[in-house]
Amino acid sequence: MIQPLLKKIESKQAVIGVIGLGYVGLPLVREFTRSGLRVLGFDIDPAKIKALMAGKSYIEHISSDVVRAMVRSGLFEATADFDRLNEPDCIIICVPTPLTKQREPDMTYIETTANDIAKRLRKGQLVILESTTYPGTTREVMLPILAGSGLKVGKDFYLAFSPEREDPGRKDYSTKTIPKVVGGYDRNSLAAAVATYRQAIDKVVPVSSCEAAEAAKILENTYRCVNIAMVNELKILFDRMGIDVWEVIRAAATKPFGFTPFYPGPGLGGHCIPIDPFYLAWKARQYGLTTRFIELAGEVNAGMPRYVVSRLIDALNQRGKPLKGSKVLVLGLAYKKDIDDVRESPSLELIELLKHYGAKVDYNDPHVPQTHRMREHNLKMTSKRLSPKMLAGYDTVLISTDHGAYDYQMIVDNARLIVDTRNATKGVKGGKGKIVKA
Repeated sequence: MIQPLLKKIESKQAVIGVIGLGYVGLPLVREFTRSGLRVLGFDIDPAKIKALMAGKSYIEHISSDVVRAMVRSGLFEATADFDRLNEPDCIIICVPTPLTKQREPDMTYIETTANDIAKRLRKGQLVILESTTYPGTTREVMLPILAGSGLKVGKDFYLAFSPEREDPGRKDYSTKTIPKVVGGYDRNSLAAAVATYRQAIDKVVPVSSCEAAEAAKILENTYRCVNIAMVNELKILFDRMGIDVWEVIRAAATKPFGFTPFYPGPGLGGHCIPIDPFYLAWKARQYGLTTRFIELAGEVNAGMPRYVVSRLIDALNQRGKPLKGSKVLVLGLAYKKDIDDVRESPSLELIELLKHYGAKVDYNDPHVPQTHRMREHNLKMTSKRLSPKMLAGYDTVLISTDHGAYDYQMIVDNARLIVDTRNATKGVKGGKGKIVKA
């Protein structure tokens, strides 16, 4: 019977469980508590639990004031005790979905979480997967594990998929105002998931199935991946032709229809766009198809850090300086401007490539004071403080992330050589002969 759960949700008596209190989970917690629902947050990292319960945030765009308000309201509690998974009425899963080194989906986090839930699953609970993944994951991976509890989906418990659409750093949209696509395993599951999100999100968009919702997210990210790859490839071509790709994009964007501007960079970053298209490419092979656009786009984007390093090497060579032994300062560790998220950031690969070639590398990022251990990287570095004297001590400054906090005029005035991957120095005076676009 779905009615008791729906009544609980609509009367705000339901308890929401959120598994994974990172860049996706914590904003969701904020919106549900703001709507008056009680939220129990789960995470395997005890440091995160301790910080949150002390009213401290570890995500830049969610302030500690917000966390303190959630805790003091009595509506939010964070825990590492997964035995409490039987308490929430609705469980939302926000765990990582990385790729293996072979660029195949790594379902470890989803499978582990599903097993944790299955051990405590009770009648009347709703389980929603938000982690971006390939079409079929909810039905083919999640459901068999949850069904191992002996409960029947659509009758004893409910199952849905709703892709996260977080975009850290945006000012025009938030978790609350970004429309929420929702697909249910069956009619009852969809009704429960829609009712849940309507408590906290302005607009909910139901679709016919979990697979349709999963595919919608993959389409969004593949669209961006392919178009960014195109402009990255054109950047390389236009550079050889002596044409400024940024000027070309600005000119093309004046057309009021039929063109959406995308911008080149040193590679792709963030948890979604560099990874999700490969999920779809992997799934397509199970159907005997090759997704050539996706795989070519991935190849182009993955090659951009090496292209940037090659441009840096050429620029140093023209000044009679080899890369080996040169001092390089990388500006920006986050994957895009004005955020603290370094997941899949091209800056990480750039630093490792530069070190591999023998450069002495430092970085500065006003949003990332120090690096931390990640799945593929452990740089063990601390952000260096910018000053005119400090900048002058490097053979080259590599702008990898165009943070708004940077004083680009000061950087241009004091750096010996600048390799600019973001067109950040556009309009800055006095850079002729020392700025190289890459």
